[in-house]
Amino acid sequence: MDLVSESAIVVSPRYKMETPTTNPTAGTSAVSSPSSGSNSGSSTPSRYENQKRRDWNTFCQYLRNHRPPLSLALCSGAHVLEFLHYLDQFGKTKVHNHPCPFFGLPNPPAPCPCPLRQAWGSLDALIGRLRAAYEENGGRPESNPFGARAVRNYLRDVRDFQAKARGVSYEKKRKRPKPKLTPAPT
Repeated sequence: MDLVSESAIVVSPRYKMETPTTNPTAGTSAVSSPSSGSNSGSSTPSRYENQKRRDWNTFCQYLRNHRPPLSLALCSGAHVLEFLHYLDQFGKTKVHNHPCPFFGLPNPPAPCPCPLRQAWGSLDALIGRLRAAYEENGGRPESNPFGARAVRNYLRDVRDFQAKARGVSYEKKRKRPKPKLTPAPT
């Protein structure tokens, strides 16, 4: 999901943001953040924290490039959905359409012109990271656009459609209730 360079870090007066610093040993840009989360004792952020930071920067860059430019405070679930549609152009997962002869086949025998899109699991993980990053950067949980009903419904629809297109079920495994032990009559 790293769609912007490390130098494209958004600075907003309303939300606390990260400031870039140079790490001479790695040769890449590192980030010092006031809200380092679970990495208070370690010197380098975890892979998850790095990905969350990159995803957050990508989303903020998307808002800046939006016409008209949007502030984070005005961002809604509809803007998050626009962002997810925008990301589809970078997808690597073949999703067969209804008229495709391979619709519903898990392993198609030949290539087809169906589009490449973002996989449901990638979108779901991305939204989870962005939801956490929004709150870490000063957003209120009750106004989090990444937790909007429209976003949850969209993710559910993407999951269901991709499952049908591949012929694979994403059904959750339900735990069977443990049988109640009744004392034997004596």
